[in-house]
Amino acid sequence: MYRIKIKKWPKVSLAVGTILLFLFILGCKSQEDKIVKPFLESAVVFEPDENYTSIRIPALVVTRKGSLLAFAEGRVGSSSDWADMDLLLRRSIDGGRTWEPIKIIAKRRKGEPTSNATPIVDRNGTIHLLFQRDYANAYYTRSVDDGVTWSEPKDLTYAFETFRPEYDWKVLAPGPGHSIQLKSGRLLVPVWLSDPEKTEPKRGHRPSVIGTIYSDNSGETWHRGDIVVNDPSILKNPSETMAVQLEDGRVMLNIRNESEEQRRAVSYSPNGISDWTEISFDEELFEPVCMASIIRHPGGEGSKELLLFSNPDSRDLPDHPRKNLTLKVSRDEGKSWSHQKVLDSGTSGYSDLAVGPNGLIYCLYETNTVKEGWNYSLVLKKFNKEWLFNEDPQP
Repeated sequence: MYRIKIKKWPKVSLAVGTILLFLFILGCKSQEDKIVKPFLESAVVFEPDENYTSIRIPALVVTRKGSLLAFAEGRVGSSSDWADMDLLLRRSIDGGRTWEPIKIIAKRRKGEPTSNATPIVDRNGTIHLLFQRDYANAYYTRSVDDGVTWSEPKDLTYAFETFRPEYDWKVLAPGPGHSIQLKSGRLLVPVWLSDPEKTEPKRGHRPSVIGTIYSDNSGETWHRGDIVVNDPSILKNPSETMAVQLEDGRVMLNIRNESEEQRRAVSYSPNGISDWTEISFDEELFEPVCMASIIRHPGGEGSKELLLFSNPDSRDLPDHPRKNLTLKVSRDEGKSWSHQKVLDSGTSGYSDLAVGPNGLIYCLYETNTVKEGWNYSLVLKKFNKEWLFNEDPQP
């Protein structure tokens, strides 16, 4: 009779097998961890109450410490641009899940609208803020403690006065919405000016021109750049403008306007203050005559940086109302916009974008949350890149 000899595995081989199995399981778990689920969250940040009839004109930044600073105008009695209003701030240190109480950054003055918050996050952590009063004076304040306290506002109308020899304005305004610090350290703020034909009972906001003001010494002093264009046959009534710096160092302006093209206007400068290129119109960016926002996004591991743009894209709606807030994505520095996602298909107006250090995207925008008509509340949408590029309508 033959005996079958069963060979036993050496103990060392068994140990190696166990280790390999463990590494396989760990690898699978690691792959699961890398799969990020798309998400979209929504929260009301400002709403009309017993103090304010409407809340308008959002500005949003993420500080170097990761706090969200949401600025707005609390308008009293009406939603008019000429209403009495307080310049407001709410702060969140947990990504928008909870918000500190409203803080008044600039208190109302009777008959002098206080508006157009234009914040800049400095790479040294300082938050710079510009705003206007009565569309006649501009002010500057700063926070060096992550938005908790603010310096006494300084009048910087002197920078706008230097435009007068070229353009005798009667209305001024910075921004609104976030502005930028260039790679050089320069603080750059788009501004608009108007020399209206109608001055009674209130000064009109057209015709108008745009330019920039800048500071090369951390906000201590400010200077004017060139007027981008002063010819209504080329660009009609340009106003609220956003700046973004491109990878090659140039600054691109994305300009609200009332030209017949009904498209956002664009101009480029090597330094943000001079040698602006001729105006062109971006065929992919519809203009409903409304403030819009543009910002850089790091893109994520192994991918190119993106440009994000938001505004109400109502090109397919009758009379082009402020509805259908849409986020568009460019992978080629604004030459084309290859992807888009609707953030709110309903009533939606001004918006401002911010990007967190982890790549999360925030959009603070005007909409309705109270009663009927335009009462104006500000809602925050928070989402990740996976939601933005997810094709499923309900991820």
